[in-house]
Amino acid sequence: MHKVYLKAGKEESLKRFHPWIFSGAIAHFDNEPEEGEVIDVYTSKKEFIAKGHYQIGSIAIRVLSFNQEEIIDDDFWKRKLSTAYEMRRSIGIAENPINNTYRLVHGEGDSLPGLVIDIYAHTAVMQAHSAGMHLDRMRIANALNEVLGNSIKNIYYKSETTLPFKADLYPENGFLMGGGTNDIAMEYGLKFHIDWLKGQKTGFFVDQRENRSLLERYAKDRSVLNMFCYTGGFSVYAMRGNAKLVHSVDSSAKAIDLTNKNIELNFANDKRHAAFAEDAFKYLDRMGDQYDLIILDPPAFAKHRDALRNALQGYRKLNVKAFEKIKPGGILFTFSCSQAVSRENFRTAVFTAAAMSGRNVRILHQLTQPADHPVSIYHPEGEYLKGLVLYVE
Repeated sequence: MHKVYLKAGKEESLKRFHPWIFSGAIAHFDNEPEEGEVIDVYTSKKEFIAKGHYQIGSIAIRVLSFNQEEIIDDDFWKRKLSTAYEMRRSIGIAENPINNTYRLVHGEGDSLPGLVIDIYAHTAVMQAHSAGMHLDRMRIANALNEVLGNSIKNIYYKSETTLPFKADLYPENGFLMGGGTNDIAMEYGLKFHIDWLKGQKTGFFVDQRENRSLLERYAKDRSVLNMFCYTGGFSVYAMRGNAKLVHSVDSSAKAIDLTNKNIELNFANDKRHAAFAEDAFKYLDRMGDQYDLIILDPPAFAKHRDALRNALQGYRKLNVKAFEKIKPGGILFTFSCSQAVSRENFRTAVFTAAAMSGRNVRILHQLTQPADHPVSIYHPEGEYLKGLVLYVE
């Protein structure tokens, strides 16, 4: 196993169990490792401190263990996946008769940086964000099969767009196990088509489950607008919450088609719903004041910190339009899923938008990602989803 030595003082974050080592912290290697290789990390005083996957780039090493004796073998993967599954089972997310849709592995939150696994009924969708997780995908799949047993029939690997292009890995999406085509999963008793083949992320935004459930409680007798609807998750919950009408808007015609299929799957021939393939800002400009519950759940406006300023302008612009158009007594669910946008940044953007609109606004809820998307206390960067529920007078 190759060794890497850090510059003096660069081990401090590792002493606090932060799972990333940046390239600037590295003094030298004993020999140049291959991308994705597991290497041992030593301080400038030649003291062992961690081991992890090596990768060319800003984040050079993603830590898998702080224990020198721990071996990254088949038992390691099985043990890590078992721990992740037991946590979800113990808090009532896994093995739930009305919910078979959840995140089993959430990267750093489960001490497996670079790995995401979502469960949709009998299908697990695995996504690698590092070269190391890509190279270990079959060992992970075998361990997953052992841990979940008969409850899982398919493992689909979907990493063509998530791996670093400089690594020359040439990943291909496809089944590592099985090949089932039943794409319907259940979330709190509601059914959804999951497009893991061509859909965004792993096929569904699992991270909004609890926020969708909260929206259901506010939907009764309201006219609901679901912007950036994607698969229509919030729309389906609003329908079950007895909304008066629900309109879903997305710029993607494919997303609108999937939204309509999910509405039909749960509320066949229900005339309360209509969907529109249209740009969000254009729709907000032309719409009237017919809505008293609006959901703004846009894609990440900032993929990295260099785009932060433009992202915050986008959030302000979007929320101003919603504040200006929503009916008095209306409720606004507004979100940011940009990791580069801090909770404080997002609040400031929304608060500024409220002031610009001249409306009196009160906070009802401050939202985040659900428990199956845990944030390691040593890696606060893992908190990416921010949301506010606002009452607009």
